[in-house]
Amino acid sequence: MQYRTLGRTGVQVSTLVLGAMNFGKLGHTTQGEATAIVDAALEAGINLIDTADMYSQGESEQLVGKAIAGRRDDIVLATKAGMPMGDERNQRGASRRWLVTELDNSLRRLGVDHVDLYQIHRWDPTTSDEETLSALTDLQRAGKIRYFGSSTFPAYRIVQAEWAAWEHHLSRYVTEQPSYSILQRGIEAHVLPVTEQYGLGVLAWSPLASGWLSGAIRAGREITTSRSALLPARFDLSVPANQARLDAVEQLATVADEAGLTLIQLALGFVTAHPAVTSAIIGPRTIEHLHAQLAAADTVLPADVLDAIDAIVAPGVDLAAAEKFDTPPALLDPARRRR
Repeated sequence: MQYRTLGRTGVQVSTLVLGAMNFGKLGHTTQGEATAIVDAALEAGINLIDTADMYSQGESEQLVGKAIAGRRDDIVLATKAGMPMGDERNQRGASRRWLVTELDNSLRRLGVDHVDLYQIHRWDPTTSDEETLSALTDLQRAGKIRYFGSSTFPAYRIVQAEWAAWEHHLSRYVTEQPSYSILQRGIEAHVLPVTEQYGLGVLAWSPLASGWLSGAIRAGREITTSRSALLPARFDLSVPANQARLDAVEQLATVADEAGLTLIQLALGFVTAHPAVTSAIIGPRTIEHLHAQLAAADTVLPADVLDAIDAIVAPGVDLAAAEKFDTPPALLDPARRRR
């Protein structure tokens, strides 16, 4: 396992992070299975576990909490808040009212007295940066969180938050958690230059592109992954973007074979090769998935392999741009562009 410094915090974290999104009902993962995955990940040298309040509506945090009981001090523990946690209109977002309440809920579910990294799951356009950052700063000073970060923020919102922290003398985000893979490289054009400029650690989610780069999706095979069952439109080959992804996967598989690597090793090695990226978040649903992904722990791609990847998917290009989660609202609502 390789280790890197998380932004400018001085905290050393593994280049592979155990993501717990599949723990609980979403991934049909039991407590025993979750604990076995955590055990194997820690044994392999992973020291950062990432979850969120909304993963299986709190169940993921509960399973993680029980799995790490008795060894909390050996783990950099991260969770997130901001996505809806109920039908009540204030059970979401990044207001002080909600963050103070929901952090206590997360601590209770996790069975800990603090988290190392508390992340805002999505930018909340209804809440000011000052409101959110002041709440997070107070929670940090109270000892309930050590650091805080953003997740899937557009580049301009990261810049705005950095300015707001400086303007109002508040603590700043120290990490960003964006979606990044060989098939979705858009953040290379805007987010990653900004995180490098401000010294933020980057924890990349979906490095296997929702399973497209797992080796399970190949031409001529029926697509039967768990993610395709959950989100069939994203794997419908009648959609041009999906066919483009499959075409790229076939070419990438050849590159991996010629380099003596699995497609998973190629995909994870690509993400961690970027100088702005601290770690890639893996989200195994089974212990077999974990072992296949751990095989990439020491993968370092040579320049010729990286050049071959660039020839298949150009730097800064998203093959499925419609699936991005950081699109400015003005591009999604015609009224905001035209009036």
